[in-house]
Amino acid sequence: MSKTRRSVDVFNLSFLDVVSCGFGAVVLLLVIVKVSGPDQIARIAEDLTATVQRLQQENVRIVRETQRVDTALAGTRDALAAARASLASLEDERARLSAKIAIQDREYAAQSAIEAELRTAQQSLSEEMRRLLDAQSRATVDNAVIGGIPVDSEYIIFIIDTSGSMHGAAWPLVLSKVEQVLRIYPEVRGFQVMNDMGNYMFSHYAGRWIPDTPARRETVIKRLRTWAPFSNSSPVEGITRSIRQFAAGDKKISLYIFGDDFAAGSVEAVVRAVDQANYVDTDGNPRVRIHAIGFPTLFALQGDISENSTRFAALMRALAQDNGGSFVGLNSRFEPPRHRGGPPARRGGFR
Repeated sequence: MSKTRRSVDVFNLSFLDVVSCGFGAVVLLLVIVKVSGPDQIARIAEDLTATVQRLQQENVRIVRETQRVDTALAGTRDALAAARASLASLEDERARLSAKIAIQDREYAAQSAIEAELRTAQQSLSEEMRRLLDAQSRATVDNAVIGGIPVDSEYIIFIIDTSGSMHGAAWPLVLSKVEQVLRIYPEVRGFQVMNDMGNYMFSHYAGRWIPDTPARRETVIKRLRTWAPFSNSSPVEGITRSIRQFAAGDKKISLYIFGDDFAAGSVEAVVRAVDQANYVDTDGNPRVRIHAIGFPTLFALQGDISENSTRFAALMRALAQDNGGSFVGLNSRFEPPRHRGGPPARRGGFR
């Protein structure tokens, strides 16, 4: 059998496909080489450099902004700590003020009650009652109590408010009441005279008793007419000083406080201070008796009961009650002094 040879055509479809692919590859290579040429690479490098610079600038801006935010955050934390400390301080101040307001409310209630009693007493005081009050100066020491005041003491101390209001409206009455007190004690073992600041009338008798003689009593009354040392209208200093220097377990001592107002301080604080100084003995008796006589000078000068006068009355009433004594509030119907032998009345602030 004879074999038939097939002629080969080099330009058939498969050959053309290979040639076309080869030509396309060459074209693609040329395109790639052209796109990635030196100029294009330079432009890409410039673009990348600009991008890097922009990113670096953005990074610097972000770092600065972060530092600013950190600083602001630290300041905010400091402000928060300060605010918390201030809040704690305000809480402490609020608690202190609340306690102070509570004390003032109690003092105000006590003052209101005393003022009401004083007004009632002023309205109801009759001529017969005033006559009986004046009769006390003529009474004799037949009993242990005269006019409600125990007179069993062997030593007496006068603590006299020497402020301008006392000199300006009550000094002749002060002299009269001192003489009355001395008369109800015909004889004592010793006496002393201070002002409300604790200053002695006679410095050479400071810290010791003045012997009781008729001549020395007259000397005291004579000196009292012109005696006017500085006063702060608070008997606290005179009371505490007299107790510290003269109180003794073997002596019966009475303090007589003459005053018209209590200008500053807490009534409760003064009562506590006096209680600590004038402690009681084993029998429950205080080291000294405390009596007080109130002079309504501010009512006589101003025509109304002042807050300081009410505070003085409340303080003296509490001291007398706690220390075995009596408090006598004089009525307002007396005339101011007419400068008969005493210092002229001080005008203005009475201090």
